Amino acid sequence: MTPDSNAAPPAGAMTFFLLALAAGLGAANLYYAQPLVALISDDIHLDETLASLVVTIGQVGYILGLLLLVPLGDIVENRRLIGFILICAAAGLALAAFAHTPALFLFAALTFGVGSVVAQVAVPFAAHLSRPEERGRKVGSVVSGLMTGILLARPVSSMLAYWFGWRAVFALAAVMALVLAVGLRFALPRRWPSGGGEGATGGGGSYGALVGSLWALLRDQKLLQRRAAYQAAMFGVFTLFWTAVPLLLTGPAFGFSQKGVAFFALAGAASVFISPVAGWIADRGYSRPATGGALALAIIGFLVTEVGLAQSSVVVLAIGAILLDVAATANLVLGQRAIFMLAPEIRSRLNALYIATFFFGGVLGSAVASPLYASGGWTFVTLAGIGIVALALVYYASEFTRRG
Repeated sequence: MTPDSNAAPPAGAMTFFLLALAAGLGAANLYYAQPLVALISDDIHLDETLASLVVTIGQVGYILGLLLLVPLGDIVENRRLIGFILICAAAGLALAAFAHTPALFLFAALTFGVGSVVAQVAVPFAAHLSRPEERGRKVGSVVSGLMTGILLARPVSSMLAYWFGWRAVFALAAVMALVLAVGLRFALPRRWPSGGGEGATGGGGSYGALVGSLWALLRDQKLLQRRAAYQAAMFGVFTLFWTAVPLLLTGPAFGFSQKGVAFFALAGAASVFISPVAGWIADRGYSRPATGGALALAIIGFLVTEVGLAQSSVVVLAIGAILLDVAATANLVLGQRAIFMLAPEIRSRLNALYIATFFFGGVLGSAVASPLYASGGWTFVTLAGIGIVALALVYYASEFTRRG
């Protein structure tokens, strides 16, 4: 591993807590709107056939931020970059809170989608602030914050909208992002990266060359390709589950209200505690068996949900959800720890490529959820989820027969 001569010295627990908070709040921005699509589209007079744009445009902004802003972590002072991205998120969220037309809200969604990538700058920053022997555990603690934001965003936004209206959700999120931007400006150590020169990246010091180096990295880094493929499958089935399960819960089998769906979503938050554990396992050299275990656990999770449906037991269904979320979260940490052990000067770009690649898996998972459920109910969702993970397991088995 290439030494990172410009890394900041190892940091204290409060620094990692603040990075986890930034990661969680940043990631949550993408998910506040999911349970509020009907409320928002009706209020801003967006045609119901286009209502999903409320969520999709934010995801487009996120992908743009991954490819255009996150790589800057390799050449721009990291504390300053995190502050800038949080301010971008705050501006977009504030604009969304006051938007009364589709065009203005969708522009706001694009803006706060770009600002949501603060999580993907915070995680490599945490890796730089950690000693090698504890890097997995420290990265895992920040990923815990990220996953907490993802898993709590939907129930929290549902509850806030129920009490105060959907605009309050975005207004409060804007205030939190702005306060955090100011707080991190004083709390985080400076870190000037060393990735602006030639070397492993071949990217040179210019922004254009930096972004242009992304394809070469994706082509040449075999470990990145493998870990991104595993997580694309895992994140795909994660979003498949969480997009389809509200349809199951509000259907005749369970008859939940929107508030009930929000409470069910809290079950997934239990998985955040697995992140430091997964990092600890990776630090001790067990990433390969742990990866196989995570993939197998995802399949078990789907099978448990079938049992829950057969027994009309929401408790069993929630256990299946927790198993699936634990699998996806653990595999995320295992993958990030693996790629962060590569050359430090390209960590931000590696992370951007890793997240962007598996995020496409998530987009596909959410896209097929409704058609699958409409065509064959929960059984089709289960079969699709198991099939996707089974393909990932076949690819995983190739680790034992070839290098890469």
